[in-house]
Amino acid sequence: MLNQTTFRQSPVTKKQTIPARRTLKVEDLGFAPYELVWEYQKKLHTLRRKQKIEDTLLLVEHEPVYTLGKNADENHILHQPDKVKVYHIERGGDVTYHGPGQIVGYPILDLHNYHRSVSWYMRSLEEVLIRLIDRYGLQAGRKPGLTGVWIGDKKIAALGVRLSRWVTMHGFALNVNTDLSYYRGIIPCGIFEYGVTSLEQCLGRSQDMGAVKARLIQEFGNVFQIDTFVGVN
Repeated sequence: MLNQTTFRQSPVTKKQTIPARRTLKVEDLGFAPYELVWEYQKKLHTLRRKQKIEDTLLLVEHEPVYTLGKNADENHILHQPDKVKVYHIERGGDVTYHGPGQIVGYPILDLHNYHRSVSWYMRSLEEVLIRLIDRYGLQAGRKPGLTGVWIGDKKIAALGVRLSRWVTMHGFALNVNTDLSYYRGIIPCGIFEYGVTSLEQCLGRSQDMGAVKARLIQEFGNVFQIDTFVGVN
């Protein structure tokens, strides 16, 4: 169970104007089918645009799927394993993989309450994940000109988002205990020259998914300056 928690942290940047109070609802969906969560995202996105719900962060694990962004190259799917579905979706970016042992986060945020900048939003999502990974004693960072979070020359987290009227959907995928063999079927994010990794691979042991989610939520609150968030299972 995710309990109500309060954050009061310093701003991400000194120039950023921070509203007096922000609330984020966190929904941990556990393990859920990709298509159902995709439809749920779209419903929440519409409601947020109409100001009928508060900002929401969905956390979920999916069955093995490949997803292609709106400008993706289908040739970057090299091999489709049995029972792995492919979805063409409205986010940016190329092809990526989702599956068990991976924490996928879908923030539904109205950026009018934060900072109306796609670049700021993407860098902020990366910062959440960099800070989280740092708590495991690993040095993660960015690569110039590329989106995502890296440990050395291997990507540990991918990002792909969609914004409409400054309300966000889709988001990020962090490899925790992910079966990395599924990445052999694709050219992840259309990047030929680099590989992928996971917390499990870097640390040499499986990680507790609940503990990683809890830390991720804390860092999300720190970076996005959430005053209060309420979590439900």
